[in-house]
Amino acid sequence: MLFNATKMGLLRLLIDDPLQFLIVAPVLLYSIILHEFAHGWVADKMGDPTARWLGRLSLNPIKHIDPIGTLMLFVFGFGWAKPVPVNYNNLHDFKKGLVFVSAAGITANIILAFIALCIGHYVDPMFITMVGKVVTTTAQINIMLASFNLIPIPPLDGSKILMAFATPRFRYGIERLEPYGMFIILGLLYLGFLNPVIKFFWRLILGVIGILLP
Repeated sequence: MLFNATKMGLLRLLIDDPLQFLIVAPVLLYSIILHEFAHGWVADKMGDPTARWLGRLSLNPIKHIDPIGTLMLFVFGFGWAKPVPVNYNNLHDFKKGLVFVSAAGITANIILAFIALCIGHYVDPMFITMVGKVVTTTAQINIMLASFNLIPIPPLDGSKILMAFATPRFRYGIERLEPYGMFIILGLLYLGFLNPVIKFFWRLILGVIGILLP
């Protein structure tokens, strides 16, 4: 799973605003962990125990951190965690499994954002400063995670959801694109072409959460 964190790297955030870093870093870490855990958990329930066998159904950060992805996140604000291994051939229903497993991480992030916004809605005003920062950061990070991963470019989750509804020929094309997906994403991010797409998914998710909020 890839993540575009901020316009600045976490290292710059640590230097410029240590308090904000202390809020962002753990929230980001466990939002990513729960995203990956959700992929593995749903895959396990749908017939593929690979993640469980490899010890990836864990909330231990060491199981999920990718050294290079973490370094990139600190320096450039763009990074990734180790993807949870899934053997889609083991799933009871390939197409349904492809959708559910791929959407699991995104769904987990949306649920976390919803919970954070619910807490923010009911929080006692006397605690609003600190709690407000935490819940706002949690909601923003998780909506960003969900929005970013909905982009249908491999290896993002959105591409796998798209593959479930695509023709075999189109699916094959997406699979062939995957080795170059990282470079394509980096290039599009650098040029700013992905910003409107991320904003679209951001507004869509926020609108759905707004409807569900009590």
